[in-house]
Amino acid sequence: MGSMWSPLEWVQRYRELSEMGILGMNRRNHGYISRYNDRSLYPLVDNKLLTKELALEFKLSTPELIGVIDNQHDVRGFDRMVAGHKGFCIKPAKGSGGKGILVILEVDGNRYRRSNGEWLTSSDLQRHISNILAGLFSLGGAMDAAMIEALLNPSSSLTDYSFQGVPDIRVIVFRGIPVMAMVRLACASSGGKANLHQGAIGVGVDIKTGKAINAVQREKRITQHPDTGAALADLVIPQWETLLRLACACHEISGLGYLGVDLVIDEIAGPTLLELNARPGLSIQIANDAGLLPRLRRVEKIKRPELMSVEEKLAFAATHFARPSLIESPPTESV
Repeated sequence: MGSMWSPLEWVQRYRELSEMGILGMNRRNHGYISRYNDRSLYPLVDNKLLTKELALEFKLSTPELIGVIDNQHDVRGFDRMVAGHKGFCIKPAKGSGGKGILVILEVDGNRYRRSNGEWLTSSDLQRHISNILAGLFSLGGAMDAAMIEALLNPSSSLTDYSFQGVPDIRVIVFRGIPVMAMVRLACASSGGKANLHQGAIGVGVDIKTGKAINAVQREKRITQHPDTGAALADLVIPQWETLLRLACACHEISGLGYLGVDLVIDEIAGPTLLELNARPGLSIQIANDAGLLPRLRRVEKIKRPELMSVEEKLAFAATHFARPSLIESPPTESV
């Protein structure tokens, strides 16, 4: 099927993206990932178990690990492993893009309720774990292990901004400096998952204040959460500076020059590391209605960013990357 755009429209769109400084996949891969990320460090972030061990070594907060299943024989012991837990999350250790993650919110005997309300049996979960072990969700189809983690308790201040899921914050860190951020909000159409490709909401966040500056769902700008009705213009991420400091620390412990840091705010533990990504996606630019290239180039002009303190890095980001909100308040109903 042919393109719906004429050659002239393609040229015009290319110019618009260029003017915005949009970072494309090829330039990201060759100009930033290959150049600033030593491939020997990839296993630390591609394997969530290694990432967790690294975080714990440096005393960074991560979700509690209930157990790990790395062979088919142990799959039958899954029910005993999760006994006593009211909820949990099953993750492939080598998964990417949220694939294979299964969130269980309620346990009733040998029945398990997913975040989308569906009830599953013990056999269903064991089958899912077997698929994880077989590499169905892993990078390159490699044999994998299943991690079972305790559920997080999302910050009550963000309850109205997500539906059946935990809001997570993605921060792009380049050479130790946070350059762009967004929060991903679950909704009914995304099945309770904070995955933009599955219909979740992406909200660009001002790097200086933690306030929402733009919001999109399936690349269309929105002003309020479709399920809760919450006005996205009012969204402010709590403990913002602490989150940015944690993102900067992830650069230090991983050694990666260009990475995505995924964080959540737990009601009890506070800012918590979910995972690291050596190949962070590009949709954060859509959420922010801004391109990464101008920000990356500005950071590249710094001769020795490793000599900057965390305070100096945050001040640099706040000075050069702060933006006002683009979100309009939703219209009020006439009486």
